[in-house]
Amino acid sequence: MTKLAALLLVVLLTAGCVVGPNYKRPGVDVPGTYRGATPPAEAQPAAESLADQKWWEVFQDQQLQGLIRTALQQNYDVRIAATRILQAQAQVGITRAGQLPTIGGGAQVLDDRYADTKTYRQYDTNSTQVGLSLGWDLDFWGKYRRATEAARANLLATEWARQAVIGTLVSDVATAYFQLRALDLQLEISRRTLASRQDSLQLTQKLANGGATSMLDVRQAEQLVFTAAETIPDLERRIEQQENLLSTLLGNYPGPIVRGMKLTEQPHAPEVPAGLPSSLLERRPDIREAEAQLIAANAQIGVAKAAYFPDISLTATAGFQSSALTNLFTGPAGMWNFGGSLAQPIFVGGKIRSGVKFSEARQQEALLTYRQTIQQAFRGVSDALVEYRKDREFREQQQQLVLSAQDAAQLSEVRYRGGAASYLEVLTNETNYFAAEQGLAQAQLNELVALVRVYRSLGGGWQQ
Repeated sequence: MTKLAALLLVVLLTAGCVVGPNYKRPGVDVPGTYRGATPPAEAQPAAESLADQKWWEVFQDQQLQGLIRTALQQNYDVRIAATRILQAQAQVGITRAGQLPTIGGGAQVLDDRYADTKTYRQYDTNSTQVGLSLGWDLDFWGKYRRATEAARANLLATEWARQAVIGTLVSDVATAYFQLRALDLQLEISRRTLASRQDSLQLTQKLANGGATSMLDVRQAEQLVFTAAETIPDLERRIEQQENLLSTLLGNYPGPIVRGMKLTEQPHAPEVPAGLPSSLLERRPDIREAEAQLIAANAQIGVAKAAYFPDISLTATAGFQSSALTNLFTGPAGMWNFGGSLAQPIFVGGKIRSGVKFSEARQQEALLTYRQTIQQAFRGVSDALVEYRKDREFREQQQQLVLSAQDAAQLSEVRYRGGAASYLEVLTNETNYFAAEQGLAQAQLNELVALVRVYRSLGGGWQQ
């Protein structure tokens, strides 16, 4: 008993010993402002950020909101990410179990008969045994505690990975929806233009039949009709394929998509607040995931270093044994044993040292990945901010181009009907007007898509 008490005292004194480095967040120098932000924001960046808003506050189209909610419930990427969290949770339980003793129980009944021999006469033996066994690998050096720390960090990384999937899904659904509404707008423009040009062709044919113009004008008017008509089947194809893409994001088979606001009615502010650059480290799920992976790699160094020290194990067995089942729990049938073992590696060919170096190299890789993720995040924000600002400026100029091209097309039509211009002038200006309208639809789409990228780059969309 004295030896047992001394051993337990050693256990208590050394239970808090954990080898390996404790994690400390590495210092990272981040810019004071986002490149690409508007000049006022560069001068005094405010704490408010677009990413602080929930996705239903940024995307106010009710049909789009419904699509995003459906995607969050049914999308397979989100559901797969959720199962990975369950796997990581189970792995934490498996790893943590190494810190605890294992207890097992068993029972055995033997009935043997030996035949007559020249040496011994025939006899029977009976044996009945019931017992419990205990085994405990003492975590003197914190090997199991470090392994559990790594498993918990991996669980946290998996949870942040799921949040990153959610943020990506929200932006993907919004982008795909805006692209669908842009195709709808382009199809509307094409059909409206086709109807107008068909009316113009009929008028030109009447003038040619009356001898007021030539067949050349008729052929040129036909070119305008065919130019507008050829875009319609291509746009219809792209619309159906875009609906299929959205259906897949929703976790459904290909099918139609319900529309809401038109592309030109989608609300969005001319300027978006970027917020403080330092807050990006806490808001971006991919950065938080990279840091959790760094924590796990740091803890694995302690697991590797613990192999330098001896493994200490305790074993114990207690139970009852008797030659008769009726006497198993009565009389002098009790039995027990208790023991301990220590195993110290002496020569393993440099395996432990190489294991420590391997863990340290993995930790350095995770550290560099963490810093690289931060750098890429700032680049993404800067790219998105300048893209949104310049796309807005481009769209404003494109609107002016459409107004000018529309006026030129109307004037050329009036001049042609008055005999002051040839139909070639009408052809040129109508073609320019149609291209300008299609370009404006694309510019409006680019501006909305850039807004989605700003929101995602700033770390928004995963908050529920």
